[in-house]
Amino acid sequence: MDIALEEEVFEPASPSSQYLNSSNLSLCVIAVLESKIPIEYEESLPLNLLKDVFVPINPRFSSIMVTGKKGTRKWKRVEVNYEDHIRTPIFPSEQTLDFYNECFSNYISNLATEQFPQNRPLWEIHIFKYPTKDAAGSVIFKLHHSLGDGYSLMGALLSCLQRVDNPSLPLTFPSRQRTTLSSKDKAFSVLKVVPRFFKGVVNTVYDFGESILKSTLVEDDRTAIRSGDEGVEFRPIVVTTKTFSLDCLKQIKASLNVTINDVITGIVEYGTRLYMQEVNKESCNGKCTALVLFNTRALGGYKSVNDMIKPNSDMPWGNHFTFLPVSLPTLTNLAKRDDRSSINPLAFVQKAHRMIDRKRNSASVWLTSKLLHFLRKLRGPEATARFIHGTLKNTSMALTNLIGPVEEMALANHPVKGLYFIVTGAPQSCSVTIVSYVDKLRIAMVVEKGFIDPNKLKSCIDYAFDTIFKAAVKSSPVAT
Repeated sequence: MDIALEEEVFEPASPSSQYLNSSNLSLCVIAVLESKIPIEYEESLPLNLLKDVFVPINPRFSSIMVTGKKGTRKWKRVEVNYEDHIRTPIFPSEQTLDFYNECFSNYISNLATEQFPQNRPLWEIHIFKYPTKDAAGSVIFKLHHSLGDGYSLMGALLSCLQRVDNPSLPLTFPSRQRTTLSSKDKAFSVLKVVPRFFKGVVNTVYDFGESILKSTLVEDDRTAIRSGDEGVEFRPIVVTTKTFSLDCLKQIKASLNVTINDVITGIVEYGTRLYMQEVNKESCNGKCTALVLFNTRALGGYKSVNDMIKPNSDMPWGNHFTFLPVSLPTLTNLAKRDDRSSINPLAFVQKAHRMIDRKRNSASVWLTSKLLHFLRKLRGPEATARFIHGTLKNTSMALTNLIGPVEEMALANHPVKGLYFIVTGAPQSCSVTIVSYVDKLRIAMVVEKGFIDPNKLKSCIDYAFDTIFKAAVKSSPVAT
């Protein structure tokens, strides 16, 4: 049965949706929900969940992207054949955890490189019924990035979940606390407005110029985390994850007076440099840039999907993010020869804080968005996608994070033990995604298979966290 008459089912595709689903760039988001209990698969269960909850969330979940006569792309509503969107892989029963771990790893790798058929809505659900070292079973959501960014898609997934302690109550999220200034501090801050303005102008010119060069002419060195090869986005990948205590991260945050984002960025950067040093000392201090992605909406927790799709919403549905290029600090000036113990690990967090704060206060983000708009008007969405592809390809890695709920949640009465997400399809050998859940923070690392050793990289990031935490606790006034 058709959803509506043809003239009523077309919706213009936003510019960002066109960029992210083009012949030059095609990104997907894969979210993994790990179940505490075995998944007892019943065919009617996912069908009812999809029909009654998931697909009605947004018209894009029942639409395909089509090209009009003038080359403009639109969303066209279609009838959803739900069986095409649900997959349940079958493996031999009663095998070891190591066997199923390998099956799960290979399944995710294959899923990441598969392209969506363009003749049906751009999402899938995969039910992995077998136990792994992390879960009794897993539910995998694969969604095309053109449907929305991480904030939108996380909001959609959360609409399908309930609180374990009280399903009638909504999930809640960590509050973003702002530091309150005394009247003396406020007066002093006013005196800094003028020099801060001129500094912002200089930073804007520099950052915008750097962004243009990164997208066109200047690229990072080939190192242990960047192969720099053409078509790297089509190569097999390996996913590895690491869980950290949010309480420990908050201790580091309080000790250094920075943000959680600064802390985790510093940990990842330090661990990455250590990995580069272990694999290839000659290139370990090579030019290396991370693209740190930021949500450009107003600060706050997740809104309901109904609120997101309202006109003029301050937290709208769609792709509303930008990326800031951040150069990874080198080990050269932070260590004596190859002695790890002589490195000041806190310098990585402090440098990440200064760099991110400086770039956030630059207008280069606004100028970059205007440049993309101008490029789309002048040369079309495919040329704009090539520009974004070039930015990704010329840098070494991407970092992005999401805030998850503070309560334990359940999917169809299956308590969720943990969750993480990854972004696939980017022309990079390494990307890192971060999400919080209850009292933990999960890091997922996507690496080019056969080029980057995922276990060694995870070990280096683990070491970076331990040394930064110990140094922060030692330097904290509370600890003295």
